[in-house]
Amino acid sequence: MVILSFLCFVLLPAALTAWYLWTRAADQYASRVGFSVRTEEAGSAIESIVGIAQLSGSSSSDTDILYEYLQSQELVQEVDDALDLQTIWAKADPDIDPIFAYDPTGTIEDLLRHWQRKVKVYYDSGTGLIDIRVLTFDPEDSRVINELIYEKSSLMINKLSAIAREDAVSYARDELAQAEDRLKAARLALLSFRNRTQIIDPTIQTQTQSGLIGALETQLADAQINRALLQETTQAGDPRVVEVERRIRVIQDQIAKERAKLGLSNAQADTSVATMVGEFEALSVELEFAQQAYTATRVAFDTARNDARRQSRYLAAHVAPTKAEKAEYPEREILFVLITLFLFLGWAVSVLMAYALRDRR
Repeated sequence: MVILSFLCFVLLPAALTAWYLWTRAADQYASRVGFSVRTEEAGSAIESIVGIAQLSGSSSSDTDILYEYLQSQELVQEVDDALDLQTIWAKADPDIDPIFAYDPTGTIEDLLRHWQRKVKVYYDSGTGLIDIRVLTFDPEDSRVINELIYEKSSLMINKLSAIAREDAVSYARDELAQAEDRLKAARLALLSFRNRTQIIDPTIQTQTQSGLIGALETQLADAQINRALLQETTQAGDPRVVEVERRIRVIQDQIAKERAKLGLSNAQADTSVATMVGEFEALSVELEFAQQAYTATRVAFDTARNDARRQSRYLAAHVAPTKAEKAEYPEREILFVLITLFLFLGWAVSVLMAYALRDRR
């Protein structure tokens, strides 16, 4: 029974494996490509002068994203649309070699599983290097697939770089737009005030009104002094006294009118110069703050945009897509030895278990 089981479970499967590998398994050609994602931050002119410009380095997060993309259904679909992977991997007749050849009637999920068998992605997280090996039944097909994979990977990195640049400046752009709207609103409010009042700067009119009131008060004081002098030297009802008193009343009435214009009395408070000056100063302060805010946000936006321009991501290939001259796969000797070894180990364990059970009985 031991000899019979050895023949059935070891020698016969090993012989079938050898027969399949050497008579039916199609030759496969490997193409390899190696690249990494690099991030280069070009320093400003001042940084270059003092020698502190950033050197290029690897971007691990982008490399992780790219590693997942290389094994995604999206990439498989893109490559299949461009090269017709189903036809390429079905060049070996699947009826003759059903293990290594692809059945062209399969779905995209089947193609993805076959992709994971034929396209091996090796990623070193420490160095950020990615190496890819592609197997097909024609050396040119392997090379073309690798070239397209490299091209699609470059487009992905460019897309990530564009997204990073947009994220870097989007907040600053929004702040700048808000500052521009605030500045426009402040200017329009000041323009509306000037059109409504027909006054460019009410503070100038205030100074003029204040000077006029001061002059009138000086004339009033002189008139009051003259009246007092006349009252001491003339009798009541003297025409000169009457004239001086009339002059005093006129000056007082004019002073009251000018004070009303300045808002120093309750009369005409809604259209007084003081009200207009207060409104004008409020609008001027708002305009000044809006201009300062706009200047600050403009500087921030320019800085963010320049920083985003100095940061660039690109794909650097350290191994260009290769073209095989001989078929290296399937590795028949290694596969035969491994399969035979596992068959033998499985048979040996089974025999030992059988002897152990027999001895326990």
